[in-house]
Amino acid sequence: MSDTALGSGRHPSPAEWRALVEPYQRPDNGKAFWQVVNSHGSYVLLWAIMIWAWSVAWWLAVPLAIIGAGLSVRIFIISHDCGHGSFSSSRWVNSLLGFVSGVLTFTPFRHWTTEHATHHRTSGDLDRRGSGDIWTMTVDEYIEAPRMRRLLYRLSRNPFILFVLAPLPIFLIYQRFTTRGYSWRDRLSVWFTNLGIAAIAWTMITQVGLWQYVVLQGTITFVSCSLGLWLFYVQHQHEAAYWRRNGEWDFTAAALDGSSFYRLPRVLQWFTGNIGFHHVHHLNSRIPNYHLEACHRAHDAFRNVPQLTLVRSFRAARLVLWDEAAGKLVGFREARARRAA
Repeated sequence: MSDTALGSGRHPSPAEWRALVEPYQRPDNGKAFWQVVNSHGSYVLLWAIMIWAWSVAWWLAVPLAIIGAGLSVRIFIISHDCGHGSFSSSRWVNSLLGFVSGVLTFTPFRHWTTEHATHHRTSGDLDRRGSGDIWTMTVDEYIEAPRMRRLLYRLSRNPFILFVLAPLPIFLIYQRFTTRGYSWRDRLSVWFTNLGIAAIAWTMITQVGLWQYVVLQGTITFVSCSLGLWLFYVQHQHEAAYWRRNGEWDFTAAALDGSSFYRLPRVLQWFTGNIGFHHVHHLNSRIPNYHLEACHRAHDAFRNVPQLTLVRSFRAARLVLWDEAAGKLVGFREARARRAA
């Protein structure tokens, strides 16, 4: 299977792909429980080790926080599955575990889940952009935009701003507030998440110390948020991305052509909760993360989906504008050439 294979073949019909993935959308509570143990349990244990390491030397503890960031990403994926109702067969377990995981990852579970559901309904639809996705302009929109809007867009797509400066404000500040138009349940999830975060922070500061908590939690949050934003970005912003106007938009094509198969090394696949099998997830969000790989490998329908290796994925950072005429993402250089012409 080529690293550059595109989803150019005939896609299965809705009835066909539903039959393909149906066996994998049933939650396995045993696997779910084990993931909680090796994710949340490991996270708590790692904090204990970091606190001990700090008592010896701070430079022993900080590198361990990088591992904590990986576990934080994995815990976020579990929360994400809970939001889709796929992680456990128990709705109550999904809600409780999703909330707890959201507190640990500074994300209001229910509020974020509502926004993310919009992303699944509209991913790849040019006429329904703007909710739960990365700001994406077409080449023509960019060329015709006022100078200030073009500048803002260039800043928003600058890799340093997007993956280094933006993640912490998004997760630490933006997600502490409610959004207009959301239900009272969604707003409550923000407030209770904030209370949970404050309770944990106060406990850790009083028991461990302000400086230790800020450095260790800050490192975990910064690295995990940057990684999480990169994962979300690269899974839809790649060479074979899919964007169509509403009348031409197709759910199956958006899932299989627009969502990449991010083929990561095994250790990174584990820390990212198999979310690299993003095409399967978008085809059916009811498939829990621990079944995604098996579903992908079980069917020829997934052989021609867009694939990205870790090295190839870094090229995606330069793909910033959708060229409707060419049907692909391009860089600012191509847009400048179009404008000059």
